[in-house]
Amino acid sequence: MFPGGQPNMQQLLQQAQKMQQDLAKAQEELARTLVDGTAGGGLVKATVTGAGELQNLVIDPKAVDPEDTETLADLVVAAVRDANETAQKMQQQKLGPLAQGLGGGGIPGLPF
Repeated sequence: MFPGGQPNMQQLLQQAQKMQQDLAKAQEELARTLVDGTAGGGLVKATVTGAGELQNLVIDPKAVDPEDTETLADLVVAAVRDANETAQKMQQQKLGPLAQGLGGGGIPGLPF
């Protein structure tokens, strides 16, 4: 299973610790990175962190129709989804290689 015989346990522990540190660093970077999503041709703009936490929502006054709040709600949901899709892609790019280093089977609680 291991090239050259049995692995050195100390080396394995060091590698696991480094991967854990790299994963924590990548997660911190994602939490600080802001990603935008839009809907309605830019009438609604949502900003989320790379971890998917909603940080800001901007609604153009042109999108506000007191007679049609359903459309506004749909635009808000669409903008947040757009931002979260971008954040998820970013998570996969940053965290995916780290998960491969941990066996590639995915890590419980992470979106890949």
